[in-house]
Amino acid sequence: MRWRRVAVRGPSMSPTLRDADVVLARFGAAARPGDVVLVRWAARPGQLSVKRAVRRAGTGWWVLGDNPYGSTDSRGLGEAEVLAVVGWRLWPRPGRLRSNPRP
Repeated sequence: MRWRRVAVRGPSMSPTLRDADVVLARFGAAARPGDVVLVRWAARPGQLSVKRAVRRAGTGWWVLGDNPYGSTDSRGLGEAEVLAVVGWRLWPRPGRLRSNPRP
C-alpha cells in the first residue's frame, strides 16, 4: 500500500474538510461505510474527488459529500470507484479523520 498527499478542492466535504486542506490518502486500503475516500467517476474519468463512502453499489461505491448543498456526488454521477482511503489531514489542522456513518 502506498500513501499520497491530496489537496482538497471545493466545498463538498465541509465542515469535515475545506477547500485547500491537504490530506493523506492510502491507496489499496479497503473502504468501509463512513470512511472519507478518494474516488474516480466512470462519467468523468479525469476527475478525482474526495467524498464519504456510504455503501457498496454494484461494482463501486455510493458516495456523498458532507455538504449536501455544495457537492457533486453519487446523486448525480452514480457509483464511484474508490481509489484510496483518506486517514489524516496534514494541513492546516493536522489530525486523524474519523469515520462518520451516515443514517
